[in-house]
Amino acid sequence: MDWFPLLNSLRIAAIATGATFFLGIWAAYYAARAPRLAKGLLDAVLTLPLVLPPTVVGYLLLLVLGPRRVIGAWVLEHFQVRLTMTWWSAIFGTTVVIFPLMYRTARGAFEAFDETLAYAGRTLGLSDRYVFWHIRMPVCRQGILAGTVLSFARALGEYGATSMIAGYTPGRTATISTTVYQLWRTGQDALALRWVLVNLALSAAVLAAVNLLERKEAGRWR
Repeated sequence: MDWFPLLNSLRIAAIATGATFFLGIWAAYYAARAPRLAKGLLDAVLTLPLVLPPTVVGYLLLLVLGPRRVIGAWVLEHFQVRLTMTWWSAIFGTTVVIFPLMYRTARGAFEAFDETLAYAGRTLGLSDRYVFWHIRMPVCRQGILAGTVLSFARALGEYGATSMIAGYTPGRTATISTTVYQLWRTGQDALALRWVLVNLALSAAVLAAVNLLERKEAGRWR
């Protein structure tokens, strides 16, 4: 059994989750502080990938990053690097798909934050950066961690956008999801079932981690 799809899925999910962690927190922080009208517009734009079919997300990315499109052609011409049909191309699609999960979870945590704690810190002469990292983030850690773990779990199972922008090449771009589809399509049901079980085990481990985090956080505040 070739374990490349598992390793590839793990590295794609890890990198995409890392990028989404910072992008989602940044967007959530400023969206939570924005006026109501601006917040509504930001929500509509930033959560759109959550309701769009992943294949549509992948198609839109191809329109931007394809080798004959504006960005893709420019990168290919100046750096001789293709932005599609490589293993790391899947990072683009996965990041876009999981971004709304991190954004919405982090935004909810920031909106529930007691701003009087931040005001108290500022009256003591603390900078906004210090308040953010040493007061706001620790208080909101439960929501942030839950969003991060859920984003990683969703990234592991991503298929639609990944298959569109990275395709399926054994040993190069194959992920668990695309491998399951290809094995089923070629009648290799037994091997496909093995990968399904691997994915189920990973998903169960992630959900267990989320529950553990919630229990620890609940015990901390008792």
